[in-house]
Amino acid sequence: MAHLHYITLNNYVTESGKTIIPKLSYQTFGKTLHSAPIILVNHALTGNSNVIGDNGWWNDIIGKNKCIDTNEYTILAFNILGNGYDNIAEHIIENYKDFTARDIAQLFALALEQLKIENLFAVIGGSVGGGIAWELAALKPQLIQHLIPIATDWKSTDWVIANCHIQDAILNNSSQPLVDARMHAMTLYRTPESLTQKFERTKKSNSLYNIESWLSYHGNALENRFQVAAYKLMNQILRTIDITKNRTEFLKVASKIESDIHIITINSDLFFKADENWNTYVDLKSVKDNVHIHEIKSVHGHDAFLIEFDQLARFLKPIFSTQLKEKEKLEQQVA
Repeated sequence: MAHLHYITLNNYVTESGKTIIPKLSYQTFGKTLHSAPIILVNHALTGNSNVIGDNGWWNDIIGKNKCIDTNEYTILAFNILGNGYDNIAEHIIENYKDFTARDIAQLFALALEQLKIENLFAVIGGSVGGGIAWELAALKPQLIQHLIPIATDWKSTDWVIANCHIQDAILNNSSQPLVDARMHAMTLYRTPESLTQKFERTKKSNSLYNIESWLSYHGNALENRFQVAAYKLMNQILRTIDITKNRTEFLKVASKIESDIHIITINSDLFFKADENWNTYVDLKSVKDNVHIHEIKSVHGHDAFLIEFDQLARFLKPIFSTQLKEKEKLEQQVA
């Protein structure tokens, strides 16, 4: 595993007005920082900065000679404040509702400044990580060359907020909050068709269906590697994605983003609905030329961005091979 590095940001004032001294942790992979184009990868709700390697959650997409080639790029991944992976943030988070998705984007932007990173070749993230990518792009419209939000949106819809509200109630009232919240979430991350395909009403025992066993397994597995405080905070961040908050309407905010925007949606996503993404694309295309959309076709719903790697790689490869082609052309000119 790549070593964790740390950055202290003095006297940050949250959107809610609370002053904190946060310490962010991060990992880098591939080329040494500042020696190659930099790709910022934002993790999802229960994820972390360990993008590749042992227990790396995106080994299928990122690595040597893979779609995002670590021979050619620097991969940077921050741990979202309070995700528990680094065990350093608990003492500053007295109230998880003090934080928003924009706060996390602001902290990332400040950390990038400390690292003397003035531009990013790409920012990519799935689910809440993609929402933070939208927030960062709105904060720093000239920072990112390619903005790649996957299975997410520029705002949390009423549907997302409603389910985050249910998650918050479970996390605050259940006798086994992590297990129960995770089981509920898993039914949102998949589809009825996906579960039917996987289990077909089969039983593990006379009194236990395989779907029940599977849900319990995922609930217990999360309890072994995650913390209730982290889940509460990440759920709060998810429910507060909104690049228009205290600004103006969406098109005015988004049209200022200079990045090439590559929206990747999932046709069966029950959480961040494909229709919302297509509406975003159509509206944004009316004021901005360099916006694109791709749709993963899958029975598996929201989690398809962690399952359908071949489709995802097909959409991503043209973006990340462009840089390599330009490098080859330059090398030929020098030769």
